[in-house]
Amino acid sequence: MAATDEARRLALVAANAAADKKAHDVIVLDVSDQLVITDAFVIASAPNERQVGAIVDNVEEKLREAGRKPVRREGAREGRWVLLDFVDVVVHVQHVEERSFYGLERLWKDCPRIEFDAGPVTDEVADA
Repeated sequence: MAATDEARRLALVAANAAADKKAHDVIVLDVSDQLVITDAFVIASAPNERQVGAIVDNVEEKLREAGRKPVRREGAREGRWVLLDFVDVVVHVQHVEERSFYGLERLWKDCPRIEFDAGPVTDEVADA
């Protein structure tokens, strides 16, 4: 079963919020066939802890504007890998070194990518 339309929309909002703060290599994965606890992962990285924090703050702000607050936030104190759990969507913002070491893309390589182009999320994009 593919990610719900709402999960896809929220994932794209999160991905665009990350891209707005110059996140590196933003990808969106549909993990709904592999996990029962969430539909999509957004993975983004930054070269330093300060930028990780800025990306996380922007993702939270944009999803709050979309009517969602994270049910869980982990790793904010260290600032090298922050996980934001919005139930349908889990956002991973990682320092470039952590992303390379842990390789989430490799772990979830069998999951389809949700196409994402940095830019404003419109209803047309959200319905894709």
